[in-house]
Amino acid sequence: MDQYAPLDAPQPSADGGNGGENAVAKTLLWIGVAGLSAALAYTVVRSFVARRPADETSQRIQHLIDEANTLLKTLDDKKHT
Repeated sequence: MDQYAPLDAPQPSADGGNGGENAVAKTLLWIGVAGLSAALAYTVVRSFVARRPADETSQRIQHLIDEANTLLKTLDDKKHT
């Protein structure tokens, strides 16, 4: 080993190659791991943010909408009878 070569410099492999293919494969692997981690984190954060606590006003409004839809359906049925 050359005394002036940096310690982290790639060392030639036994078959004479420089190991560049291994470095590319490792880089692509870590990019894939990072991408998968980011997608998982995004999904988890989005699921927690999307949930809003149900308050009394929202429940009351939904109940009134459901009741109005039922009344409209009843009127429509009577109209066609």
